[in-house]
Amino acid sequence: MTVAAVSRCLTLLEMLAGEAGSVELSDLAGRLDMPASAVHRLLTTLIHHGWVTQDAASQNYALSLRLSALAFRNLDARNVPDVVQSVLNRLAAETQEYCRLAILEGQDLVWVARAQGATTGLRYDPDMGQEIVLHATANGKAWLSTLPEERALEIVYSRGFTAKRTLGPNSARSIDELRLRLNETRERGFATSVEEGEAGTAAVAVPFRTSSDADAPIAGTISVAGPLMRITEDRWPDLVRSLKKAAAELSDIWPLRVRQRTMTPLIVATGAVR
Repeated sequence: MTVAAVSRCLTLLEMLAGEAGSVELSDLAGRLDMPASAVHRLLTTLIHHGWVTQDAASQNYALSLRLSALAFRNLDARNVPDVVQSVLNRLAAETQEYCRLAILEGQDLVWVARAQGATTGLRYDPDMGQEIVLHATANGKAWLSTLPEERALEIVYSRGFTAKRTLGPNSARSIDELRLRLNETRERGFATSVEEGEAGTAAVAVPFRTSSDADAPIAGTISVAGPLMRITEDRWPDLVRSLKKAAAELSDIWPLRVRQRTMTPLIVATGAVR
């Protein structure tokens, strides 16, 4: 299989991952701008390996649950759920809003955990599979603000100010606009997104580090988000206090997560656990 074919397979998987139901072959071929015969060969290979299923009645294609299972297995191997969920649950209970945690992977942030704290009224419950658009989200700006300005702007400029999904009306549209927002984030010590990542919503976020050492690398970000009518500016100070307390907890326990990952294979290999 050529590199181009691998790239097309990955694009096809990403495309199917965004669909609630099955998709016709002709639709997929049109979106990929490829002959239907070539897309069919890719799908046949993915079906053979268990990544895609084909409906017997409609003959349409859908993503199997294998990718989801692989993602959960990867998170379990990193000890992510056990380590962070209790912190997120406390944050959600304290703020009564939707809380999420993202881990830094290279130059991207990836959602790995969430907790819903809203018990009445409107509930914000976004798709965990959404891309974290760095320049338009509180989490993205919280991380970018920890980088040297030149590096942060270079990362965003290389990707542009568009996204695969519709952004909010207040999202930054130029380097100069983003520079001002990142400077504001650094000065305040927290990031906000008010109808930037999505219309009708707002969020507040802070980064957390791999240990309690002030110079430790950034591990990820943690945020509180909800409807615009609830995440108002007068609530920011209280939300930031809760977020920074949770971030400090995460930084304290993050080294334990790393030790758990390295110790588990050793314990099994020596027979300490039966």
